[in-house]
Amino acid sequence: MTQSVAAETGTAPAAPRPEGKAHSYRRLGKLDVFDYYLSAPVVLAAILLPLSGLTGRGIGTLTLLLLGQVLVIMAMVALDDVTGYRDGSDLANYGPDHPLRNVLRKPLVAGTLTEREALRFAWICAVAGAAVWALTVAVAPHRPLWAVVLLALLYVVSLQYSYGLKISYHGFQEAFLVALGLVLVLAPYGLLTGQYTGFLLVQGLLFGFGPLMFGVYSNTNDVEGDRAVGRPTVAALVSPRGNAVFVGALSAAEYLISVTASVTGLAPWWFALVMLPAGCLRLRQYVTGFRAGNVMVARRTGFRVHRLSVVLLIVTNLLVGAGAS
Repeated sequence: MTQSVAAETGTAPAAPRPEGKAHSYRRLGKLDVFDYYLSAPVVLAAILLPLSGLTGRGIGTLTLLLLGQVLVIMAMVALDDVTGYRDGSDLANYGPDHPLRNVLRKPLVAGTLTEREALRFAWICAVAGAAVWALTVAVAPHRPLWAVVLLALLYVVSLQYSYGLKISYHGFQEAFLVALGLVLVLAPYGLLTGQYTGFLLVQGLLFGFGPLMFGVYSNTNDVEGDRAVGRPTVAALVSPRGNAVFVGALSAAEYLISVTASVTGLAPWWFALVMLPAGCLRLRQYVTGFRAGNVMVARRTGFRVHRLSVVLLIVTNLLVGAGAS
């Protein structure tokens, strides 16, 4: 399919510079995009104080959870690359007509890995991730059924995100990204404490908005490639103006979650004030992407917003643990 797209456009990706297999596998697993893994410090901050509640067993459980998370997400993104290579969308989005996208980030399109190598890497990560998470549940201080079910569902759905059932090809991409972040906060907290709180639910939603909000800017940039292969992101389904309204609504909704949590008592009254810097930076992201027209610059700003939000959530959890109310 990739070859047919190249034939129709009359172009092919520029020849990448040689790079080692290890580096290519790192790119395939997107290890430089560590933002999904920042849920671990958020959860750690939520249980850290008082220190008497933190045990060696809890630290071991959180470490195993994080290791399994890395393996499962590497499997997910590698399978996503395989599908994007097969249907030609990655060639369309990372080819010579898109010089702002580094083709080496897609090893299959760049030719630094074969499809067979990518699939082998993905399934090794998937099997190892399942084993690590099974061990995690076995050694966890608590095993509430809801947390175990969430973790199992996250595992199954992640592998079907753009491979197998191809969930993201049936209109659920944006919802999945939020749910991914939510589960990465709630399930570990449940295994460590045996419970969940409304405030942790709020934090999980806010954490999930991070992947969502750099995802929708990627979709805005990749709209033509996604339309060509029938991947129904919101950006591909609506007009440019409709997509701008959608992203703007999401940007506002994210901060309104903080405000609502403070007003209703789910969070401390000062929580919305703590999260205000992230809300302001999110506004700047929107202006950059949809007013100035620099979508890829705005996407990079999205990573900064997410990382700032994580820092603010950690600070909030430590203050709450120290007795602030």
